[in-house]
Amino acid sequence: MLDKKAQGVCSMDLRKLDTTICDYFVICHADSGVQVAAIADHVEEQMALKARRQVRRSQGKENRFWVILDYSDIVVHIFQTEYRRFYRLEDLWADAVTQHFN
Repeated sequence: MLDKKAQGVCSMDLRKLDTTICDYFVICHADSGVQVAAIADHVEEQMALKARRQVRRSQGKENRFWVILDYSDIVVHIFQTEYRRFYRLEDLWADAVTQHFN
């Protein structure tokens, strides 16, 4: 993500929360739809190359406001900046242990 200039990159460990559907969220944002798409493509490429994992489901590539890549135990959220501010996933899952990356 950082290779494609993603901003606000963080991972949230959801394993200790009772209501989670996956183990981790990885979240970032970018200022344009083109950049959101580039980050999503890069994540898919790197997950296939380095972790030998294919995305199970994806949503949002057609509108580029909020792309979700589902790897079963890891769900990647790539937002346009204003949508990340609006949905505030980190606040919804505030009990999760969160790690920030620069």
